[in-house]
Amino acid sequence: MSPLSNRLFQSAELRQEMKINPRLYQAMELLYMPLLDLQQHLKSEMAENPFLEMTEADVSGEVSLDEERKEEKAEDEIDWEEILLDGFDTGGVRRGQYEERDSHLPTPTEEADLRDRLLEQLHHLSISDREMRMGEEIIGNIEDSGLLCCPLEEVLEGVNAWLIDVRRVAVERARALSDLEARAEEMAEVEELFRPYELEEAERMLRVVQRMDPPGVGARDVRESILLQMNHKGMGDSLAHRLVQDHFDDFLAHRWNDIARELGVSPREVQDASDEVAKLDPKPGLQYSPDEDPYILPDLIVEKIDGDYHVFLNDTNLPRLRISRAYREVARNRNQYKGENKEFISNKLNSANWMIQAIEQRRQTMLKVMNFIVDRQRDFFERGIQFLRPLTLREVADHIQMHESTVSRVTNEKFVQTPRGVYPLKFFFSSGLSTSTGEDISARGVKDKIRILVQQENEKKPLTDQKIVDLLGDEGIQIARRTVAKYRDQLGILPARMRKRV
Repeated sequence: MSPLSNRLFQSAELRQEMKINPRLYQAMELLYMPLLDLQQHLKSEMAENPFLEMTEADVSGEVSLDEERKEEKAEDEIDWEEILLDGFDTGGVRRGQYEERDSHLPTPTEEADLRDRLLEQLHHLSISDREMRMGEEIIGNIEDSGLLCCPLEEVLEGVNAWLIDVRRVAVERARALSDLEARAEEMAEVEELFRPYELEEAERMLRVVQRMDPPGVGARDVRESILLQMNHKGMGDSLAHRLVQDHFDDFLAHRWNDIARELGVSPREVQDASDEVAKLDPKPGLQYSPDEDPYILPDLIVEKIDGDYHVFLNDTNLPRLRISRAYREVARNRNQYKGENKEFISNKLNSANWMIQAIEQRRQTMLKVMNFIVDRQRDFFERGIQFLRPLTLREVADHIQMHESTVSRVTNEKFVQTPRGVYPLKFFFSSGLSTSTGEDISARGVKDKIRILVQQENEKKPLTDQKIVDLLGDEGIQIARRTVAKYRDQLGILPARMRKRV
């Protein structure tokens, strides 16, 4: 056959492929789930699989004898064969199913956000409908930070585009009036009410919004927001106001001497004025933004008992899964069922057994990973973050004889409660730096040392990056200056020139 032929043909090929079983995918998802997500997932599984039930265990982890007897008695009162043939509908909640308990925790309520507060203030003003419409348009374009998200010209274009469509409908309704006098009055009112806005009107209404609470809201940039706040505090004639009004770029760069020469004041006065500016909020709207921090429920607990650290799973609110004894009896006699009923029993029973094994495997894997972390990072638990040792996922995977991706899933979005606080499991993993003693030190430990050095420095002679390198070198830590600069930036610490006080 010619190599340039475009005819169809068939060929045989032998190759090997590895395909992941759907249940393996589900097992990986279970490893990835934090505790709260796992609780919801198990509830869903309970609703779909009648062979699964969840039992509340006592402190020892065993189901009480009274509970066993009650369940056995209840099972004798139910005709499970009839239930099976009716599609497993018992008409009520299945025994052992996890039930919600009454909670005494306060029910969260939705709080008014920044826009709601601004609209409320706007609607209390004695202004015309036309002004009200422009005010609502401006507020609708204010970000959560409190700043206007686009130029005022774009706000103007948006409200005028809306007016064109509304005006068209109003004009058609006015023309439909049979009374000529009434039609003329209606048309005149429409022309007045829906005429396009001018930029002057938008600017005037923006100034109204900028006088609302919180001070600084509605500004077009951070500089304007700070100026609005200073005007609100009566600082319009202050050195701090002049600093932001006329020398904002130099102020951001901490060029105190340059500003002092131009304003004819001392550098110390300029620095004191900048301290006053620093007390203001560049994004005032964030104080009304909803709290997006998720509620953290630790998946693991580390406690020090008799001098040793012990790891526990925080799953006391997660009842253990088991195969329902009633449905197990049905499954034992499934030969009497045929067709779809028999297939349904087999599939659900296998799925229930697999789910129980997967949950137990998840528990054991998490305990193995955390126990190794505790052994490796004992110095951290005893002495603090500066003694955190470098650790990689590969080291943990090799120790527990599992794949690195498995360890990654186990540690992702999981938290542990320790005597030193609550930490994400990822916190214990970091790269290392060499020391003169031959031992490695965690990068997080080095960052903490840098933070402490800066906190203890002389403000009039702040430590340069090279000086920090030298001080760390005295402690046996070998680190490059550019690495110090990178860590300093990650900690949010300014360069030495900008930290200097006069």
